Amino acid sequence: MRRVLPLLFSAAGLVLVAGCAAAPLPEVTFYAAGTTITVHPTQHCDVKVEQCAAPDPNAEGRLRVPAGRPLQISVPAEVAQAPWQVVFSYHDANGTPQPDSRSDVFPAGERYAYTLTLPNPTDQLDTVEVHQYGAAVQVSETGEAEFLTRSTWVLSVTDQR
Repeated sequence: MRRVLPLLFSAAGLVLVAGCAAAPLPEVTFYAAGTTITVHPTQHCDVKVEQCAAPDPNAEGRLRVPAGRPLQISVPAEVAQAPWQVVFSYHDANGTPQPDSRSDVFPAGERYAYTLTLPNPTDQLDTVEVHQYGAAVQVSETGEAEFLTRSTWVLSVTDQR
């Protein structure tokens, strides 16, 4: 029995240490033109946006999205449990950049996917960001309340045409 107790305590210690490991950061999935990629957050903070992990510029994803083709975006429950939004940039057939655009803000727990379709079939997507909002609020210069971005996932479009 004396030999079993140290083994039990050792096993319990391993479980406690393993239980303290940080959970993996949520990934967002992007799909277009027959290819799927998952992307880690480039920025990730706690719900109050007080403690943030160091930004990860290497987390940016790259995906081919031909002009006129939709981009499907799927987020896991960890992202959908808070309000989130898609922010994107694109250019027209002449190469003229268009003003940055945004989807509606999706309320917490209501949506896990979004299909991004540009206004014209000749428009070309350039970048996409998924923003998850935190519980922190700041007041803008105009006096409006703005929720701070808690986490961001970035996609750059490559080999566009």
